[in-house]
Amino acid sequence: MGIPSYERRCAEIVNQTELLVATLDDADLGIQVPSAPEWTLNQLLRHVGHAHRWADSMLRDRLPEIDFSRNGAQLLASYVGESPADLIPWLREGAASLAEVLREVDPDEMIAPLGGFPGPRVWSRRMTHETAIHRWDACNALGVPYSLDPDLAQDTLREWTGLALPYAYQRWPEDTAALVGAGTVHLHATDVEAEFVIDLTGSAPVVSEGHAKADVAVRGPVVDLVLAVYRRQSLEGLEVFGKRELIELVLERVRF
Repeated sequence: MGIPSYERRCAEIVNQTELLVATLDDADLGIQVPSAPEWTLNQLLRHVGHAHRWADSMLRDRLPEIDFSRNGAQLLASYVGESPADLIPWLREGAASLAEVLREVDPDEMIAPLGGFPGPRVWSRRMTHETAIHRWDACNALGVPYSLDPDLAQDTLREWTGLALPYAYQRWPEDTAALVGAGTVHLHATDVEAEFVIDLTGSAPVVSEGHAKADVAVRGPVVDLVLAVYRRQSLEGLEVFGKRELIELVLERVRF
C-alpha cells in the first residue's frame, strides 16, 4: 500500500487525538497504564499533549535543529488528580495547533530535521504514530476496543523499521550491540501489502521493503505486527518461522 500523504498525516494527528479523547468520558485518569507502568493515564495524556506542543514549538520557531530542552513530554510527576474535562480541550488544542503549523510550513524545509530528513515531514509522521500508539495504551488501560486503519498501520510499521530501529542503535548502543551480526528478519503483514526485511548482519540495520527469505519471518495482521514491535503485545497469535529467538532478541533490545 502507498505511503500516506503529508496532508493525510496532518489530518491524522487531529483524528487520532479525537479518537483518543473519545475514550475518556467519565474515565478515572488516576489508573496506572499497564504498558507504561511508571505513568498514570493522566500522565500518559499529558505526555501526548506535550509531544504535540514540542513539535509545534520547533516548527513555529523554525529551529535549524531539534531542541530537546523544549520537550516536556517526560516531565510528568506533577500531573495528578486531573479530570477528562481538564485534559480533553488541552489535547484537542495542541493537536489542532500542530496540524495548523505543519500545513503552513514547506514540508521540505529543514526545520528541526531528524536523521537528515526535513522536520515537517518527519514530525507529521512521528506525531501521527506517537498518538496512535499511545491511544492503544489508553484503550488497553481502560479496557475498551482499539482499532487502527490498516493503511495507517502499515506506515506505523514502516516508521518503526526506518526510524525506531536505527535510532535505537544510535541512542542505546550497549543494548543493541547483541544485534550486530545477528541475522535477518522478515516482517510480513497478511492483510495489507506491507513487507519489510531487516538485515542485522552489519554494524547498523539495513531495511528494505518486499519479500525475501530471512532467518526469521513473522506473519500476521499489520496492527498485530505494529503492537508486537512496539512491545505492546507478545508474539502470541502471530506466525513465527525460523529463529524465534532472533525476533525475541530484537524486541527485547529495541525500544523507542
